[in-house]
Amino acid sequence: MSSMGIFCGTAGGTSLIIAEAIAEAFEIEEDDLINMEEDFDDVEQMLEYDVLFIGSSTWGQGDVHHEWVDPQFEIDSDEVDFSGKTVALFGAGDCVKHGEHFCSAIGKLYKTFTNAGANVIGFVDKSDYNYEFSLAEIDDKLCGLAIDEHNEKAKTESRIENWIESLKAQVPV
Repeated sequence: MSSMGIFCGTAGGTSLIIAEAIAEAFEIEEDDLINMEEDFDDVEQMLEYDVLFIGSSTWGQGDVHHEWVDPQFEIDSDEVDFSGKTVALFGAGDCVKHGEHFCSAIGKLYKTFTNAGANVIGFVDKSDYNYEFSLAEIDDKLCGLAIDEHNEKAKTESRIENWIESLKAQVPV
């Protein structure tokens, strides 16, 4: 069976809600759910896993959570090879206040991990979302689960459940 780890950068807690749902659905041990702010050591820690669930809230002009900045820079510097790794992305954003950068952090992480050789799964149909622009939009889909607890809280639970169900068919055994 593939080893699975969750790496989550969260400020308001929304990304952590998703991370905990993933951990429960895939029976991932508590030690394998890494809060980037509290538990993250270095990028080598990620390479211990075959399947990575990567989460980040979106900040500023579509930036990743501040705890992702250094790891993202290291991965982008061609120092780390994620070939053979499967990655599923998730994150939080605000489609009203920041509709011009909605969940763009997961789009930036998509670029980082695919450039490093990872296979990204878990794309989501964008038709259920209302935003102006997002770097997470790849080939007319969102490259991961996007959640807006500020404006679309009523959709959160079903979005998480549906995404996890779709992942179960995509995650390598």
